[in-house]
Amino acid sequence: MRSDRGADSSGSVGSPAVRDDDGGSGKSPLNNRLTAFAVAAVVVVIDQLTKWWAVNELADGPIVIIDDFFQLRLTFNTGASFSILANSGPLIAVVVFGVIGLIIFVLGDASKKLEAVALGLVLGGAIGNLLDRAFRGEGFLDGGVVDFIDFSFFATFNVADACVTIGVVLLLFATFIHRR
Repeated sequence: MRSDRGADSSGSVGSPAVRDDDGGSGKSPLNNRLTAFAVAAVVVVIDQLTKWWAVNELADGPIVIIDDFFQLRLTFNTGASFSILANSGPLIAVVVFGVIGLIIFVLGDASKKLEAVALGLVLGGAIGNLLDRAFRGEGFLDGGVVDFIDFSFFATFNVADACVTIGVVLLLFATFIHRR
């Protein structure tokens, strides 16, 4: 908590008025951290369950939802987005560990619920894909990330990827509305 010089509730000028560290919004940074971690946990669970389903149900071939537009098709990505840096799992994992650490550090400054949710989405997506790298390969962090959502005009992706993207968009939005 910090002190602002100003009028307190009794109207005395110059006495310290106390407010929360979040700028007086009434939300504690701890609550926002818990929100982010809860969102991240939900993302990881949903991501891993959908990947488990995809590995078991799509191994024999894709499920076409809309011809020439949308299908569920099992692929394994050993690289980063759009298969950039294929077979570079350990390098990508080091970067992801850095991102996870940065998100946890930044969570201490998340003063708005929207920021906490956005950071939770990115954190959960990063952890979900990191789990694939850790447990779906033969060597250290060389596993392929399970991707299965395939729009014909875009790269195949998964729930973790979608959550990272949505989280980044929400962070940009939160930054924009915060500056106004």
